[in-house]
Amino acid sequence: MTTATPAAGFRRRPLASLGKAEYLQFRRNKTLVYTATVFPVGIALFVYFVGRSDAGSTPAIAAMTFEMLAVMALLFVQYYSVLSMVTTRRGEGVLKRLRTGEATDWQIQAAPTIPGVVVTFVCTAIVAAIVYGTGTPAPVNPVAMVLALLGGIVLFSLLALATSAVTKNAEAAQVTSLPVMTLAMLGMAFVRDFLPDRLATVADWTPFAAVSDLIYLGAAGQYAGSVDDPAMSFADTVTESARPFATLAVWIVAALVLTRRSFRWDDRG
Repeated sequence: MTTATPAAGFRRRPLASLGKAEYLQFRRNKTLVYTATVFPVGIALFVYFVGRSDAGSTPAIAAMTFEMLAVMALLFVQYYSVLSMVTTRRGEGVLKRLRTGEATDWQIQAAPTIPGVVVTFVCTAIVAAIVYGTGTPAPVNPVAMVLALLGGIVLFSLLALATSAVTKNAEAAQVTSLPVMTLAMLGMAFVRDFLPDRLATVADWTPFAAVSDLIYLGAAGQYAGSVDDPAMSFADTVTESARPFATLAVWIVAALVLTRRSFRWDDRG
């Protein structure tokens, strides 16, 4: 009697195999695909064309557009979908079974994030092509924008894994996700502009505030609240990016530690 062994391809590339499986599951859910693509792109472009009709194709309008795209993609495509998928997989016993195979723990945890990563960057490419194809000046520091998106994906994926520890099932995710979503919304530029000074200062250190600041620095060369000031040079934006990068890094480390301590592989454990 022989014992079945995993396919050679899986042994060599477990993350790629798991990621492909998660992507196929994601693609088969037509409702999820629709909400993950149409809403982020549609709302971001709505903001762009409304702002463009009032002020023209300015870097500040572009920054506002990419901020809206980022918050929609990171919260509703990345964070919520990962939270829902991981919670469902745990309830079905899939996570526990996967641990008996070739994949390591971090690969099993990372696999559900892959569909969101793909969709987020495809949506970003579509929005960027339209924004900069309609006459908006090129971004001052595109590297900062890309790193903001990458850092945001890592952070909100980790927050989703951490939140799953207190989420009983996919339906409960609608409630347990609210604190993280509310905290993230406080970091949006236009929200911080309306907050009292002391509360706005606190909001500057929230997870999405770092992403927002990097997007504004990259797209417009200025912070959201200083659109009347001259745009910074590329070198100046690199220097100014230090604080939001540090904020993002601190949140990522904190989320990683929380995930390692709280993540549950089984509903009974």
